[in-house]
Amino acid sequence: MTDLTTAALATLAADVSVPTYDRAAVRRRVVHFGVGGFHRAHEAMYLDRLLEDGHGDWGLCGVGVLSFDAAMRDALAAQDGLYTLVTTAPDGSSEARVVGSIVDYLFVPDGPEAVIATLADPDTAIVSLTITEGGYGIDDATGTYAPRDEATLADLDGATPPRSVMGLLAEGVRRRRDAGIPAFTVMSCDNIQGNGHVARAALLGFAERRDAELAAWIAENVSFPNSMVDRITPVTTDETRAAVAEEFGIDDRWPVRSESFVQWVLEDAFPLGRPPFERAGVQLVDDVEPYELMKLRLLNASHQAMSYLGILSGAHYVHEVCTDELFVAFLKGYMHDEAIPTLRPVPGIDLDAYCDQLIARFSSEAIRDTLARQVVDGSDRLPKFLLPVVREQLSTGGRIDHATLVLAAWSVFLEGRTETGEETPAVDSRLDELRAIVAHDPAALLDYAPVFGDLGQDARLRTAYLAARATLAERGARGAIAEITGG
Repeated sequence: MTDLTTAALATLAADVSVPTYDRAAVRRRVVHFGVGGFHRAHEAMYLDRLLEDGHGDWGLCGVGVLSFDAAMRDALAAQDGLYTLVTTAPDGSSEARVVGSIVDYLFVPDGPEAVIATLADPDTAIVSLTITEGGYGIDDATGTYAPRDEATLADLDGATPPRSVMGLLAEGVRRRRDAGIPAFTVMSCDNIQGNGHVARAALLGFAERRDAELAAWIAENVSFPNSMVDRITPVTTDETRAAVAEEFGIDDRWPVRSESFVQWVLEDAFPLGRPPFERAGVQLVDDVEPYELMKLRLLNASHQAMSYLGILSGAHYVHEVCTDELFVAFLKGYMHDEAIPTLRPVPGIDLDAYCDQLIARFSSEAIRDTLARQVVDGSDRLPKFLLPVVREQLSTGGRIDHATLVLAAWSVFLEGRTETGEETPAVDSRLDELRAIVAHDPAALLDYAPVFGDLGQDARLRTAYLAARATLAERGARGAIAEITGG
């Protein structure tokens, strides 16, 4: 067994791909907030490809903001910033690559000033984000900036130095402006429709409350490209670590396992320059929206569609439900009858084939993705993935029965127990409020404006939701699905 360090790279097994570029010579030009599994399976992997191809100007500095990011700091420090990325194909075969693109890591609680100085450094051209759907502080119902986390609220009250993502970004931009340094590009890689627009609204919303002149400068000078990102990446567990050790002989504190499929569609809007992303397989376009709507309403919304019903029925893994004919029929019905009618044409994409590919990806037992991972912060995810489909279908008189059953299943999930008596894996920043609502009156969940806005007042939706709740109570998740699919 080999501990993963720079010195050990030459001793790894021949079937493990390792960096051959000089990591000590790599320039740190991209700063990334939120170094989790997805970032390391996606953006960091793309930049590693470019570094391997000789583009040494585009190394990464990772930034951790939250207290639990200390574990990532320590893991990367012990391994010289290296980690193992294992990608698994639908047939179960795996490939391993040691990724070397993260050449520095800063932990905000260790010293915010080091992060601000890095943001203000003229070498920093891009600041990228994977801070989750809820990390931007944008109210889903109104589209306004309404942060709830303590760090952001403290920064808005004048905390010095700032410690929240938006506070740090604003201070970094301010120092660049004052020093006559052009603004960096802010590149969101989160699963949000119009993620660049959302990042812009968040940073402007923060700056407007602190410094109107700075907000105006940001609006004029900072670019916020939209992007669509896609790669299924389960949470790393001890089982993941043991598998990497057994299969590849690497003792890695925090490896990443993902599917072999990967996609990144990105608007080409980088005033300070960018890596030659297209050489690494990124699709650069003028308009990301058709691709992001496809992904959000088919892939991400399908995660919601399968997970609440799957968990209620006693399942734990994505592949369990996606190799079950009843659930597959339900997912395909949602995709074809409810989601696809809301989409624009997607250049170069056959949507029927894309849906079949999604089912194949979801069915991979080797990935071992959990349903519990898909339902974290459901009150943030449902408004971004599923409810836009419901809203558009209601406006055109289209079907909503699949989506409404998912909403009903979410409400039952919030009550805390599955049909087999297990506790539901509910993790949500609004969990106490949501549980209090469904305990008092499940119908009142549709009145919860932070999730539904005015959508919950639609009479057709309310009738369908209550009927779906009744069917779940009478027939259970599988019986309710069968009633829709005829299974």
